[in-house]
Amino acid sequence: MSLAVQIRQHGGPEELHLVDVAVGQPGPGEVRIRHHAIGLNFIDVYHRTGLYPLNMPAGIGMEGAGVIEAVGEGVTHLAVGDRAAYASNPPGAYCEVRVMPAKCVCRLPDAISFETGAAMMLKGLTAQYLLKKTLPVEGLQPGDAVLFHAAAGGVGLIATQWAKALGLQLIATAGSDAKCQLALANGAAHAINYATEDFAARVKAITGGKGVKVVYDSVGKDTWDKSLECLRPFGLMASFGNASGPVPPFAPGSLGAKGSLYVTRQTLFTHIATREATQAMADDLFAVVANGQVKIHIDQRYPLAEVQQAHRDLEARKTTGSTILTLS
Repeated sequence: MSLAVQIRQHGGPEELHLVDVAVGQPGPGEVRIRHHAIGLNFIDVYHRTGLYPLNMPAGIGMEGAGVIEAVGEGVTHLAVGDRAAYASNPPGAYCEVRVMPAKCVCRLPDAISFETGAAMMLKGLTAQYLLKKTLPVEGLQPGDAVLFHAAAGGVGLIATQWAKALGLQLIATAGSDAKCQLALANGAAHAINYATEDFAARVKAITGGKGVKVVYDSVGKDTWDKSLECLRPFGLMASFGNASGPVPPFAPGSLGAKGSLYVTRQTLFTHIATREATQAMADDLFAVVANGQVKIHIDQRYPLAEVQQAHRDLEARKTTGSTILTLS
């Protein structure tokens, strides 16, 4: 048996219930993992509320780290006793033990702790595909300016450090002066409090009126229109989240009028669809964490039993960096 969090219907944090579930043996292509720590992410909120609907009753959570207890037929990259971490479908990471597909589970280097592994996989792999794969048509070179919203969050703090290592001038936005200072301390070249400032006007001033080549946006509805104003001709609007709500429909013709812009909506799970792609991205992430170019900030820890409060704080934007759920 395993302690696990389930939802029986979509709704608020009160729908997160702690239950006992039976855990069996892994089938072909699966592993059983005993978690040491679990990651908390905004996609978990989308699953809970029904923005991304789940079939009920449903497990929740996309990220964790622990030790492999059993390996199913055909799994060759993991063995019993291996330290491992993952970001993976299907949801169900909020638990002590689970059986899950093995393809997105990676062996965790000894130099990286379970807590760090649980805190960085989904967010770190997201930062990897944004900065390395989600590129404007003209590419990115050292010295180029990019705009990154919610830069004091889990993905943002990883991306600010990684962008600095790549030589990019990352312009950060955040919702408070304290969060702006946090982004600056982690490598952002500039920081804008979008609660009190017109971030589009500031971006234009910072870039001498040229705009940026790419905007990375996980906020959604509240930042969309002004983000388009920040782009230079042929720039890329890269949406990867909806923290303020989904982006409303817009006329494609407006992209032409604003400078022949490109728009993309990215998801991590397209990028990690194969075992080979997952491992290559994870190796890149492990390397920058192990060599100190990227430090994983775990700013909040909640026992699994306090998962409802963790969700309340995440939705209220009271968190910074990464948040993990702990197991006694």
